[in-house]
Amino acid sequence: MNNKAKTKVGVIGVGHLGNLHAKMYDLIPSADFIGIYDIDPVRAKEVADRFGVTAFPDADTLLNEVEAVSVVTPTSNHYDTASQALNKGKHVFIEKPITSDVQSAEALIKLAREKNRIVQVGHIERFNPALMSLKSIELNPMFIESHRLAQFNPRGTDVAVVLDLMIHDLDIILSLINSPVKQIDANGVAIVSDSIDIANTRIQFENGAVANITASRISQKKMRKMRIFQRDTYITIDFLQGLAEVYRLFSDGAEIPELTMMLGEIGTGQQKKKIVYQRPEVPDINALEYELARFVDAVRNGTSPLVTAHEGKKALEVALEILEKIKGQTVPW
Repeated sequence: MNNKAKTKVGVIGVGHLGNLHAKMYDLIPSADFIGIYDIDPVRAKEVADRFGVTAFPDADTLLNEVEAVSVVTPTSNHYDTASQALNKGKHVFIEKPITSDVQSAEALIKLAREKNRIVQVGHIERFNPALMSLKSIELNPMFIESHRLAQFNPRGTDVAVVLDLMIHDLDIILSLINSPVKQIDANGVAIVSDSIDIANTRIQFENGAVANITASRISQKKMRKMRIFQRDTYITIDFLQGLAEVYRLFSDGAEIPELTMMLGEIGTGQQKKKIVYQRPEVPDINALEYELARFVDAVRNGTSPLVTAHEGKKALEVALEILEKIKGQTVPW
């Protein structure tokens, strides 16, 4: 049992997502939710009153009172706000993407190292119960297909869909495929906003693995699915529904995990393999609450966060390269 005093935390930026951070910190037993700061004082007071905390007049005053802070501002402000917090010796949780450009991300990583402070990046799908249910299965993907489709919402259209939605899947794929990126091909178009609204990319890795990723924010229906193919295994993950399904082949005599269903056999003679279906047990968690609780744990125990600033930078690098590829494409109209 951890007998340390609660970790004092705050939130900078309480728009839609920042409000959810406030709500989760209010629920986490190891967090002492001190207060918030937002450039809109009316909004700040409204959220602070809701959770019985202080609405601070500026970020600096808030930072004087906390040990760790969530930065939930527009991406263009991430570097300035996070570096302000690090310079005051505070641990930082930054919503994705980590920064607007790679140089700023590298500067934050360097500053966090100098100050010996933790930076965790808010790639929330890493904490999706569907993905977490696969922890007992060895993943060695050779082909991944991902679709992340959302209905149009004016909030978030200030950045391309690659940085808004696709970056979730980029982060997951980079965490699953332990190999450098070899080549990126991409296409995308702006439909209803001034930035890219629908994009597709094909990423080839040095080890031969391939990922084909589509993201759109002009879909009629929501979809957040990923399909993973590896030797003798097919896995489908539905992030929206919070479930995963696994189809595997087992040789005769091999030990078959519990809680599986036999679907038949393939092959002939001595080469027969059993087809086994499994729906892994999904943990009953709120992804954001669990994500922030792990951040608080990392701060309290001095351990590495589950999504590091370096990993956030890797996802950003690939996302920006995809945007460069799209910028150089030839549009047929």
